[in-house]
Amino acid sequence: MDAHKALITDIFNNATLVEVPFFQRSYVWKEDLWSRLLEDMEYVVKTRKPHFLGSIILKMGRAPRPGEQFSSCRTIVDGQQRLTTFLIFLKVLCMKQGQTVMFDYQFRIMGQMVALRHGRNDVDAFEKIMATEAPQELPNPEPGSRVIEAFNYFVKNMDEAKLDIMAIMMNTQFVRIDLDVDEDEQQIFDTINSLGVNLTTSELLKNYFFSRETVSEYVSKWESVFEKDDEAKVYWNSEIETGRIKRALIDIFFDAYFQLFVQDKKYNITNEDKISYARVDKLALSYRHFINTYCGGNKNIILGQMKDYAFCFMQTFRPDLCGMNTPAGCGIERLNVVVFGLKTSTLIPYVLYIAKNVFDEEERNRMYGVLESYIMRRMVVHASTKNYNNLFTSLILNSVLDADSLRTRLKSGNDVTTYIPDDDELRSGFEKSKLVNLQSRGVIYLIESRIRPENSSTALLGFNNYSLEHMMPKKWRNNWNPCESEEDEKKRDTLLLTLGNLAIIPQALNASIRDENWKIKKAGKGNKLGLDICAAGLITVHNALQKEEWTEIDIKERSAWLCDHARTIWAL
Repeated sequence: MDAHKALITDIFNNATLVEVPFFQRSYVWKEDLWSRLLEDMEYVVKTRKPHFLGSIILKMGRAPRPGEQFSSCRTIVDGQQRLTTFLIFLKVLCMKQGQTVMFDYQFRIMGQMVALRHGRNDVDAFEKIMATEAPQELPNPEPGSRVIEAFNYFVKNMDEAKLDIMAIMMNTQFVRIDLDVDEDEQQIFDTINSLGVNLTTSELLKNYFFSRETVSEYVSKWESVFEKDDEAKVYWNSEIETGRIKRALIDIFFDAYFQLFVQDKKYNITNEDKISYARVDKLALSYRHFINTYCGGNKNIILGQMKDYAFCFMQTFRPDLCGMNTPAGCGIERLNVVVFGLKTSTLIPYVLYIAKNVFDEEERNRMYGVLESYIMRRMVVHASTKNYNNLFTSLILNSVLDADSLRTRLKSGNDVTTYIPDDDELRSGFEKSKLVNLQSRGVIYLIESRIRPENSSTALLGFNNYSLEHMMPKKWRNNWNPCESEEDEKKRDTLLLTLGNLAIIPQALNASIRDENWKIKKAGKGNKLGLDICAAGLITVHNALQKEEWTEIDIKERSAWLCDHARTIWAL
């Protein structure tokens, strides 16, 4: 990597082609940024002081093809927006000041092709602007082009009398960062733009797999699934939390899809490479390394199955199911709540493997039920999740594709990071574990969805529609009977955080009700609803609402009741 100060004339030198990756994001700058650029350029002319316009990251590009006149090529990793805007600005200024020859000399290669070649989304509009000979607004058909909007804005708002071409070109500075062909542009881009929009894995892969010369292949293998229509775009661009970060579903798909190759024994991937391939932040680089090292450079090994797996992913993984009624029977609907609602995304590669390779629906559902039981038992006892990634990818490695084999594999784990809690430990978990609210809500919701009668008069809502309520409030000292000793107070403070004291309700209680005594908390007060109304029809809280008092004994009894159901629901 080579970083240095550069003028616009150092970036475009009459012999270098600068290319926007063909499938890169569209140009998106708006009037506020165009206006700011105009003001900045007027300031440069007034003061003759250097003005920093931002960083430009360029990577070594392709070699010239026969008939092409440029001597070298650079691909834009970062800086597309500001370079595009600056060239449009200079184009309009040169036309208004009668200096089109100067523009063509500096920004065309051998006086012919423009030295900045745009990607698929903006190439036509940009070329149209560059071919324009008069500073007049251009028609902008629907859907409009932001590139043409920028041109029209400068035509309309630029006062050429306040500007000087040479002063601007000699005082506007960039930090130019040049990368070699093997350097990881994603890491460098994301580091420099840590507070902005990251360069996504899918964007890097799209430009790696396809080019200007393979548009038909792009249309059939990529666009037809990832960009088919607005519904598909919304789905693939949806972000979910994985660990501490948010990632788009399309990037999560490519992570999961890659694991199917990494765990395939026929490629005989080294342990060192497997460790490297596990890095999410280097996924695009890992794809390239895998294809070059283990596939002889043949991209079709990845592309051949990509579309089928992507459609399977769309049918299998539905974050929106967390907002819908969850059925009682084992299946992918319940597992979506586990994956997305309870943020257990490490399951995704193995579940995708099952969805694509187990053709019997009943067997698939049995496998999904085993996975739900495994995750939920461990969640109740507060077991570690740190080894989940290795565990679930090992199931792909060993081709585990039936419920009995899956159950046997999971039961064979005898260390703290993989074992299955038995019924005694499960009971202890219900009695003692203090889970985070999300986990407690998930445990109770999945029990509720299984045990409620089919003919219930109250519909079960989606997981996301419920909040968690402490039946004995954390601030019990205000309105509840006091304890006999300080030690009893501590025991009560601990017990009220356990699952036996927690309920899911579709609407949170008003703050004035939440900390009231048990009688008012159930019945409500004035126009403030209590649990009798808010929790009506919920089986997991029905028995509690029949009680005149709510004490430590009742909490323990409910813990045992919930556990008895959990042992059956999550039997292994």
